[in-house]
Amino acid sequence: MASIKPSAHLADVRYEIRGALARRSRELEAAGLPIIKLNIGNPGRYGFETPAHLREAIGRHLQDSEAYGHEQGLEEAREAIVAQQRHRGAQGVEAERVFIGNGVSELIDLSLRALLQSGDEVLLPSPDYPLWSATTILNGGKPRYYRCLAENGHLPDPDEIESLVTPRTRALVLINPNNPTGAIYPRALLERLVAIAAKHRLLLLSDEIYDEILYDGTPFQPLAAVAGELPCVSFGGLSKVHRACGYRVGWMSLSGDPSRTADYRDALQLLAALRLCPNVTAQWAVRPALQSAPTIGALTSPGGRLHEARQAVLDGVAASQFLDVVSPSGALYAFPRVRADRLADFDDNAFALRLLEEESVLVVPGSSFNVPHSRHLRLTLLPPSEQIREVFVRIERVLTGMAATQKPRTAAVA
Repeated sequence: MASIKPSAHLADVRYEIRGALARRSRELEAAGLPIIKLNIGNPGRYGFETPAHLREAIGRHLQDSEAYGHEQGLEEAREAIVAQQRHRGAQGVEAERVFIGNGVSELIDLSLRALLQSGDEVLLPSPDYPLWSATTILNGGKPRYYRCLAENGHLPDPDEIESLVTPRTRALVLINPNNPTGAIYPRALLERLVAIAAKHRLLLLSDEIYDEILYDGTPFQPLAAVAGELPCVSFGGLSKVHRACGYRVGWMSLSGDPSRTADYRDALQLLAALRLCPNVTAQWAVRPALQSAPTIGALTSPGGRLHEARQAVLDGVAASQFLDVVSPSGALYAFPRVRADRLADFDDNAFALRLLEEESVLVVPGSSFNVPHSRHLRLTLLPPSEQIREVFVRIERVLTGMAATQKPRTAAVA
């Protein structure tokens, strides 16, 4: 009997954060080998807890959660999101222009499915969070990548972005604070990107799921406030800032001139209705999350666990013969790079596999984030700082071994 062939749409789709290396890690664990995992941004797996008042809000409303809810989400939750967005300076945000989903991941898919025709192009950062590339492709679109190079602090070049615009370009995606680099976009840069979107009539899509995870007093500027009347979709949720990944609660708010996005809003509403509704139970945590005093600052300020983990990464890179890194200003990750002048021939996937097999450490190769010829690794900041310090000892051992066996390059003969 012939085997079942998967859809050809998946040929260019990758998600190596939970891919082959993660599967090999599970095999090694099953064989009894303890693995240090720095591959995922899942706070609950590293001992972080959701704030108690969010759990309590859900508990009080269990009996109110047994029927399907509104396809766009509970009204009280959407009103709390509206209040947050208006406070941040977003224009034109109303409850009917807010959509709650089963995590931001679902909403990214809905936002692109409602937008794209076959062959339309989406401007994406490189590196990107790979779900953005995957959903662009699966919805018939074509990713066009703008570079966010370490030499530029992992910030994009607006001139390069504009050079990539074609008649088929429909949207410009920003991930800010950035996963995987930790970069935060300053207002002046956002103003230039908004001007490009206005000139070429592009929809702005701003993934802001890490909006309150900030270090060293770095300010975060929401894109919607800069965009003004220009159509903009902003994404947020409970997963990261509120350490509630398993609740699967994300949202997107549509800002700007409502007359320019009425049809798009209706398309989003149709797609939301087709999946019936988001998870009702966990939505009761949205209002207390957004209306209570922030809890993440205790973790990101000096002495806090995330701050200390970030410092452990910076110290580990500083002590290395082989690594450099742009200090992450936000989010839950660092994106160190292996220096070409210390290890000329380097394959990030081969290194990550060797690190796993020889040193029992799981990281994500930079090429997994749509970076060609990557020399980067993504490390999560969620493990305890002492564990991260041990990881850098192991990384250095593997890199030293690779350098010792690498043949020196010979000069070309004239």
